[in-house]
Amino acid sequence: MPSPFPGMNPYLERDIAWHDFHERFLIVGAAVIGAQVRPDYVVRVDDHLFVHEIPDEPRQAAGRADLSVPSMGQSDVSSGGAAVPDAPTRVRVPVVDVAREAYLEILDRHSRDVVTVVELLSPSNKRRRGSDRSQYLAKRARVLASPSHLVEIDLLRGGEPMPGEDLPRCTYSVLVSRADDRPAAGFWPLGLADRLPVIPIPLRPPHADASLDLQGLLDRVYDEAGYEYDVYGGPPAPPLSAEEAAWAAPFLAAIGR
Repeated sequence: MPSPFPGMNPYLERDIAWHDFHERFLIVGAAVIGAQVRPDYVVRVDDHLFVHEIPDEPRQAAGRADLSVPSMGQSDVSSGGAAVPDAPTRVRVPVVDVAREAYLEILDRHSRDVVTVVELLSPSNKRRRGSDRSQYLAKRARVLASPSHLVEIDLLRGGEPMPGEDLPRCTYSVLVSRADDRPAAGFWPLGLADRLPVIPIPLRPPHADASLDLQGLLDRVYDEAGYEYDVYGGPPAPPLSAEEAAWAAPFLAAIGR
């Protein structure tokens, strides 16, 4: 069944759902775009790598097996048989974690140039302070300074919007920045009750834009992932206001929530 809400479903913004939704949304979106742009273009799913220090040891212990290396005891010796002395002192180096977030690249099949980058923003991109936002903004700036188009989809109510001039106040948004039209860009400001739009995915002349029906894509992902059984066990994050909760109540009642 499709999402009960007419636009973005705020329950998909919960921590338990967002990463899975983010990955599925882009992978299914790649298939939808790819069917329109073949054979001149290919659509690839790639990852941003956000590297940041782990601030305390409990996070390290809870985390990632690929950060561990085998240790050598004092009795181990080199292949030449000589004992290896201990270092005269011990120091601490930063422990880092690498977070991966998917995005899409549309490539010219012949030149392999990146024609269009499609981003779905994540909470870490929108935190006012933090290395993840800084790293994302640096990559965003490189795209905006390049001959590639940028499509940036923001389906998160929380956090700090991306920088830009003359941005209207809105709950969600879509930015389409065409390389040949910068610094001007198309912008879709959206409210909680608004249907997500059909947006253009720009290509290179002489090829016409592809298109992406964001609402249809969300409903398809919601249905295929079975989110109706999983995402309603707690309130949205951030919480809905009293007015928003009253607006949402009939949609939740329609699915027995």
